[in-house]
Amino acid sequence: MASLRDIKKRINSTTKTKQITKAMEMVSASKLNKAQANAQSYEPYTEKIREVVASIAAGNSDASHPMLEERSVKKTAYVAIFSDQGLAGGYNANLIRAFINEVEKRHQSTDEYGVLVLGRVGRDLLKSRGIPILDEITGLPDEPVFNDIKNITKRAVKLYEDEEVDELYLWYNHFISPIQQTVTEKKLLPLTDISTDTDTNQTYEYEPSAEAILNQLLPQYAESLIFGALLDAKASEFGARMTAMSAATDNADNIIDDLTLSYNRARQAAITQEISEIVGGAAALE
Repeated sequence: MASLRDIKKRINSTTKTKQITKAMEMVSASKLNKAQANAQSYEPYTEKIREVVASIAAGNSDASHPMLEERSVKKTAYVAIFSDQGLAGGYNANLIRAFINEVEKRHQSTDEYGVLVLGRVGRDLLKSRGIPILDEITGLPDEPVFNDIKNITKRAVKLYEDEEVDELYLWYNHFISPIQQTVTEKKLLPLTDISTDTDTNQTYEYEPSAEAILNQLLPQYAESLIFGALLDAKASEFGARMTAMSAATDNADNIIDDLTLSYNRARQAAITQEISEIVGGAAALE
């Protein structure tokens, strides 16, 4: 049986851990609010580009671009968004598990695909499993701006434009609520799912031509989808970390309660034993 001193030490250490997890929970909650606001404020920009691109595709039969056309697939690239830090529950584990399962179904060898990875945790997990990494970026801030990932987004799009890869997919955790994030896959290139059913009465005049506008907008649109997914993933990360730290705080409370009960019982037993020894000693002197 543990001594009173040992139990007291465990209570103190668990209390300190609880203070840390509670602080991390509060910090994550604050960051979550900012991340949600950033993701929501970015959506109109992406939607407007999509609207213009869809309008060109629907109303200009002469306008075409390789990014809108499917081709025979020889190699696939994936953009996978993870976190730079742990302590976020199953945020990274769920994503890596789903990603590897899907890759193993689609490809027979590592020569058929490569990954552009964002986040230190994801990079380390992929490397440990022998997944080919085409490019990586780590150390992203909690509130990223496009310049933070500009190089890797341009690299991803250029791989497709140069026909080094024939399709490009995006993997990340989509934010639903602080307690729910869904592993999501989106096909980035070719852009075959741009809706031409634009519910708007606006008309556009293109100068110098619709094709020239497509050449400019399509790469930006693909890059904006990656950045938008990063903002969404950041909200998911902070939501997952807030939930994980809340659960850790609750567990610490339960452990402290159990240890306090054990401490009181041990203390009571020690006092009872001392009384018994005193009574026994007094009886022996009579």
